[in-house]
Amino acid sequence: MRANHLYEADKAHFVHQQTDLDAFAKTGPVLMEKGDGVFVFDTQGKNYIEAMAGLWCSSLGFSEKRLAEAAYQQMLKLPYYHTFWGKGHEPSAELAERLTAIAPPGLNHALFQCSGSECNDAALKLVWYYNNIIGRPQKKKVIGRIRGYHGNTVATASLSGQPHMQADFDLPYGDRFLHISNPNFYREGREGETERQFSARMAAELEALIEKEGGETIAAFFAEPVQGGGGALTPPEGYFELIQPILKKHDILFVVDEVICGFGRTGNMWGSQTYGIEPDMLSCAKQLSASYQPISALLISDRIHEALVEGSRKHGSLGHGYTYGGHPVACAVAIETLKIYEERDIVSHVRAVSPAFLATLKGFAGHPLVGDVRGVGLIAGIELMQDKNGRVPFPAARKAGALVQKKAEENGLIIRAIGDRLAFCPPLIITETEIVEMGRRFATALNEAQKELL
Repeated sequence: MRANHLYEADKAHFVHQQTDLDAFAKTGPVLMEKGDGVFVFDTQGKNYIEAMAGLWCSSLGFSEKRLAEAAYQQMLKLPYYHTFWGKGHEPSAELAERLTAIAPPGLNHALFQCSGSECNDAALKLVWYYNNIIGRPQKKKVIGRIRGYHGNTVATASLSGQPHMQADFDLPYGDRFLHISNPNFYREGREGETERQFSARMAAELEALIEKEGGETIAAFFAEPVQGGGGALTPPEGYFELIQPILKKHDILFVVDEVICGFGRTGNMWGSQTYGIEPDMLSCAKQLSASYQPISALLISDRIHEALVEGSRKHGSLGHGYTYGGHPVACAVAIETLKIYEERDIVSHVRAVSPAFLATLKGFAGHPLVGDVRGVGLIAGIELMQDKNGRVPFPAARKAGALVQKKAEENGLIIRAIGDRLAFCPPLIITETEIVEMGRRFATALNEAQKELL
């Protein structure tokens, strides 16, 4: 009775994010009631393999009692305190120490927020602040990538290259936000072009944009090691190797968005390690607390921190902060999460099960609906095609990706359709047995969708 009441309440009163609200008014919600490992259960008792780790984030699954206990104990001890005006608490200090100890070289300072969006928004503010403080007020433009995703604030949605997040929101806001092509080799590669040649073309496009705008006006380049909202898309061969010298040549900061990739997702602690990236700033969130508490961290280099100190000399303080930034409960849970990663050697586990995960998905490469499969670690994307031999996509009106996603859900598998690209990003604790079951459920869904699409 109560579940039915809440279903109607949700349908009538709750505004769902990133949802087709017109379709939702007809179908209503799926309400999840509990979790167990990589499985979640709805209010009707149906189980689903959560092959998206919620929103790319539930790295330790949905029933890690150590994290619940860490939150409870901190609630009893100090349920809230801020980090303004030189105040703080033990959990924020310990988390900053632990994070900078495992961060890529040179990132020795941590600034805490509540979400990845806030983290990248803070990064944008610091990019502009930094250039003002060091005497380069004209160096303010930032470059993102089409289909890149960096958050939902006014600034980060402007930086992101997601058309549906900008349409009718009056975004991008201002003229500081520039974009280069999405490095999707399968979709955008030319006939006869190798991946490395494609990457060289992408790098040349970046250089041309910088020269057109003037390198003295470009402040930063933002990129995810593996694009999440762009469809779990891995970079083509040589991409970051060719991009980085251009940024250094023009003294452009590289802000690496590891909100999804950080903490083992790509088979290393950081996606930056996987792809040889040297960040000036690094944003992380999601798996920082295994999603059990809202928290993010912006890791910054010494030279940027020195500018913040200089700015405080000039203005009297760092005029930035969030009420819940560095919340003690969130920090305590994040500390316990990092301890679990270390004790259980989660990165090694990802490396151990990744071959089975990738082989299972690449096994669908011969399916009539599947054009391309790419992935690394425990993140991968499958591209749907109407005519795979001719690389002819489905018309957008067919909503092929949404149909496969729906069929997967009906078969107890949660994946995410990003256009006609299907994303897989399961909890890092997934086992080979669960990967096999994931593949079985997906095969059924794909075959059911085929009957309607071809």
